Amino acid sequence: MKMETLKRWMRDWKYPTSLLCIYGFFSTVRPYEPFLIPFLTGPDKNLTIEQVNNQIFPVWTYSYLAVLVPVFLLTEWLCYKPVVVFQCLVLFSTVAMLLWCNGVPEMQAIQFTAGMVTSCDVAYFTYLYSVVELKHYLKATSYCRTAQLLGNTVGSVLGQILVSFELMSYNYLLVFTLVLTTIALITSILLPMPKTSMFFHQIRSASGETDGEGHVGTDEELQNNGRKDGVELNGSKQLQQIPEGSSDSDNRSAKSSRTGGCGDVLLRLWWDFLQCFSSRTLLVWSAWWALATCGYNQTINYVQLLWEYVEPSSNFTVYNGGVEALSNLLGASAAYGISFSSTDWSRWGEVALGALSALEGGALFAMVFSANIWVCYCGYIIFKSLYMLLITIAMFQIAAGLNVKRYALVFGANTFCALVLQTIITSVMVDSSGLGVDIVTQVRLPDTFHTAQNDLLQSSPARHIR
Repeated sequence: MKMETLKRWMRDWKYPTSLLCIYGFFSTVRPYEPFLIPFLTGPDKNLTIEQVNNQIFPVWTYSYLAVLVPVFLLTEWLCYKPVVVFQCLVLFSTVAMLLWCNGVPEMQAIQFTAGMVTSCDVAYFTYLYSVVELKHYLKATSYCRTAQLLGNTVGSVLGQILVSFELMSYNYLLVFTLVLTTIALITSILLPMPKTSMFFHQIRSASGETDGEGHVGTDEELQNNGRKDGVELNGSKQLQQIPEGSSDSDNRSAKSSRTGGCGDVLLRLWWDFLQCFSSRTLLVWSAWWALATCGYNQTINYVQLLWEYVEPSSNFTVYNGGVEALSNLLGASAAYGISFSSTDWSRWGEVALGALSALEGGALFAMVFSANIWVCYCGYIIFKSLYMLLITIAMFQIAAGLNVKRYALVFGANTFCALVLQTIITSVMVDSSGLGVDIVTQVRLPDTFHTAQNDLLQSSPARHIR
């Protein structure tokens, strides 16, 4: 009887979701991350701030951009799970190299592997959508996202406690992270292997067609799915408004998916891409996404250097872990609370984005022009919390008019554009082969993007995506 119950639970959507939550938690508990700059510039690695800022950190951006598209295609081709396992293996290697390697070239290699780890994040949620039915997407996504945010928060709090009370050195924090990563690796191996993917591997019905997401359906179901496609949010069904020409695009996509070849899939992706970005309003929201994410990544990557510049860790007990934990907690609470709001975001979303983006810019100004570390900490908490709230609104507004397959494509395209912008900034302004500007000037750059975001929102002629 117990074995039957266990087998039934393993066939249910909760089994892979539970394993993925465990993986997401342990792979994001990294107590060393808030103290990476003190570790690199301290006696352990003995690097200078200039070396870290202008020679080492830029490699992450280049690596992320270079491998993002190949990793996305490989994720689809390999049916997700192998990329999840690969991500954990590369993460383990990155932490191990950080523990035992020294010197600028070795640190640059570590940043390259760290970029690969970040690019593999695409496999996390795409795996989830391949093993969970559409009606469970909202709950499963919420659980897995919460597990990641909880892991980030626990890692930051744990690191702060261990450092503040001198219970562990930075080296032992890395060893502890290796143990947690091993647990994540074991969990990733236990994940069930999907049989389908969104683009490459699709199971066909008796008539030889799929529903476009890898799930098998009857002819009547597939026909109904072609007439309407909705996302269930908070118990209500939101019907999408199908733009003109979408049927032609879908027919082309269906035809190109029958052979399943790489060229056909790329052609299908291209037609979907053109169809998605045919809306001017969606272009505006996506431009905001790209600019905001570029500014966010640039700030997150280099903010510890600013803190070290304002208050050197050799003269001050750093509270980076506590600040990261608080910003994650507030951001997660705001993003979670937005799901209970009855606000019409199609009407007020752009107003909220404009006003809160301006507040983000003010927080960045306070960080840059203040010589007080506590002002810098508070500015960072406000900036990160607001970004997590605003990106949730943007994701909802974009996804409201797209099916699952297409918003994965749009989100990936927006992230790629953000990376292109960040790469240009990094190569010109940050890299030692470019201008190699100081850290204070770098942190001023994201504020320029918030001004551009407000201009974009004011120029938008429509208040919701069609």
